[in-house]
Amino acid sequence: MNILFTETSPANVRLIARIVNQGDALSDLDAALSDGAPAARFKGSAGQVFEGFVTDAGSLKRVAIAGAGEPDSGKRRLNVERAGAALMAKYLRSGETEMVLDLGHASFSGEEAAAALLGLRLRSWAYDDYRTKLAAEKKITLKTVHVIGAPEGTAQAWEIAQAVATGAEFTKKLITLPANILYPESFVALCEEAFAGTGAELTVLDEEQMGELGMGALLGVGQGSVRASRMLAIQWNGGKKGEAPTAFVGKGVTFDTGGISLKPPPGMEDMKWDMGGAGAVAGGMLSLVKRKAKANVVAVMGLVENMPDGNAIRPGDVLTTMSGQTVEVLNTDAEGRLVLCDALHWTQDVFKPSRIVDFATLTGAMIIALGHEYAGVFSNDDDLADQLMAAGTATGDKLWRLPIGPAYDKLIDSPIADIKNVGPRPAGSITAAQFLHRFIKKGTKWAHCDVAGMVFADKPGHTWDKGATGYGVRLIDQFVADNAEG
Repeated sequence: MNILFTETSPANVRLIARIVNQGDALSDLDAALSDGAPAARFKGSAGQVFEGFVTDAGSLKRVAIAGAGEPDSGKRRLNVERAGAALMAKYLRSGETEMVLDLGHASFSGEEAAAALLGLRLRSWAYDDYRTKLAAEKKITLKTVHVIGAPEGTAQAWEIAQAVATGAEFTKKLITLPANILYPESFVALCEEAFAGTGAELTVLDEEQMGELGMGALLGVGQGSVRASRMLAIQWNGGKKGEAPTAFVGKGVTFDTGGISLKPPPGMEDMKWDMGGAGAVAGGMLSLVKRKAKANVVAVMGLVENMPDGNAIRPGDVLTTMSGQTVEVLNTDAEGRLVLCDALHWTQDVFKPSRIVDFATLTGAMIIALGHEYAGVFSNDDDLADQLMAAGTATGDKLWRLPIGPAYDKLIDSPIADIKNVGPRPAGSITAAQFLHRFIKKGTKWAHCDVAGMVFADKPGHTWDKGATGYGVRLIDQFVADNAEG
């Protein structure tokens, strides 16, 4: 999507759009629009769109008006973003190739105007590469948006916002790609390509190196697949020299059959997005690097494929983790925590972060608890949890805090090992978080985000079409901006 700032509207563009506040007068418009909008019950509510046609100097113009809600709303930026996204959703495949967006009618700040453009771009992303017989009316046509009337500061704010959009698009691509295309080694290759020339430093561990480090849990998950497992770390040192980094860790199960504890076939195709945590971390890191965040940050992704061949781990096996703790595997479909426990320990050992936040599509129980409205957050530090939830509220990547604590430990104690990888049916998301907490060193601030219900959607949302949502990228970026940058 090309977004261009211009002084005047190009004469040959037929589609003209503007964003208005709820209750704004439309008296400067042609009567067909100013009278037609209220007749069609257009009020300017956030995301509402009205369309009409007018004749200008003998040529037909298609005019769209999008609502940004009440100007004094506590969700002002999100509402303006929603207005931009609503315009893109309506016209992306409309046959129009260009749009003029007039931002001079709603008293926007530069940041609010950039939010409208962010909504436009986020909603424009689609992946049609494998669709060889797509009908003409379903093909993307809108490729360029000419922005006029942009308030002071818009271009500068857009520089930051478009870096976030780039990260979200990268995450969406990773989550969308099928498992025969995206697997641990190709995930690494895509990241190497995306981060080339940015100044970020990438470290890749292969299976032999992970074996030497004792990562028996992560390697155990991947040993049933012909696809080799990998550990990927991406470092960005944009802050003070020597300052401990903020660490983000992602679960990257590029396909999850459940292993020997095989999942039922219906819906298993969705398990290509079981790397959604790693996808969010990779995209979040790309946004930080692209905007040259003034912070020291490291992203770590444990990348495996969980398959059921003759070499796969079995229920009842005992694995030894990098930390030295042993795990009795009761269910090979509870594999994400096995990947994360080694990734978390390695991150703490090597990078010694000031705080660590992991993202994982960890439990189906999280969807049962919170549906597709919130991701769950668990933490050993109240301030860290509050900071993450505040970043989620600001960006729309919402989080809801759930408890952890010693009372849940007894549910995952094993009679033959230090810990078992699943507890009983109750509190399934909590016991999964409690499992991870056992691998966090004393004094380390840590939070776990269970994003199982958020990375993929079966219907369109405000800033995504059906499919990958890009959840987590903006949360990571905002959290770093609020809490790690000076």
